[in-house]
Amino acid sequence: MKNTLYILLFIFGAAVQVFSQETLLSPSNNTANKKLINSGTSEMSWFMLQDTIKIQIGSIQTQIQKEKVKISIITTVNMKQSSTKWIDSTIVESETFKPIYHSSFNQQRDMVLKFGEKITGYYLDKQTITKTEISEKVDKPFFDSNFYPQLIRFLPLKNGYSNTISIFDYNPTSKIGVITATIKNTEETSINFNGKKTKVWKVETTDDISNNTAIMIYFIDKSTRKILKQEIDFGGRKMLMELVE
Repeated sequence: MKNTLYILLFIFGAAVQVFSQETLLSPSNNTANKKLINSGTSEMSWFMLQDTIKIQIGSIQTQIQKEKVKISIITTVNMKQSSTKWIDSTIVESETFKPIYHSSFNQQRDMVLKFGEKITGYYLDKQTITKTEISEKVDKPFFDSNFYPQLIRFLPLKNGYSNTISIFDYNPTSKIGVITATIKNTEETSINFNGKKTKVWKVETTDDISNNTAIMIYFIDKSTRKILKQEIDFGGRKMLMELVE
């Protein structure tokens, strides 16, 4: 999903290092509260911001299926200017969130990753009709880059919380391998959501996928840990996602 978001940001022309002193977050150092994870479906409206004007360009539906040994997440992006859906699927282990499988299908490319002793799969660039077989070996633990926005919701958030997350990403036009996502800062605040004042954690993040040039701010409900709103700033160009309830 992360790559899908960045690709779409560039397509629509309105895109979408601070390290903590703590040890990198990874499946072998996972401080998330796993009890907070539940099965369910959510939808967010996706807007492009032009000054004070919000222009809806699409919607994002996320389905989470929690089972005893695995968690499956399917994200479907519907863009108003496209008849083709963008679908990302991620499967992780329930206990550690260690990645098992990731696939991404959209107008630009198809990709499938299977995680084991080696990371195998393929990447099909639909613009050049070039298919690349994937076989990557890594020597450190990591989360799937598509999973870390979900992971943030379940971390022990508090005022001033920051950390660095070990993630794996495959993008031939950018970086391939184990990189990092950074939680730059966390603060407790309140927002007006659906006409109601709601206490949230405001979490500012960036990652190596965008060379740390994209800033994403999550507004996470303190009680439910749902992402109510997400702001994206990519080189001064801004987007907004809001939960539909």
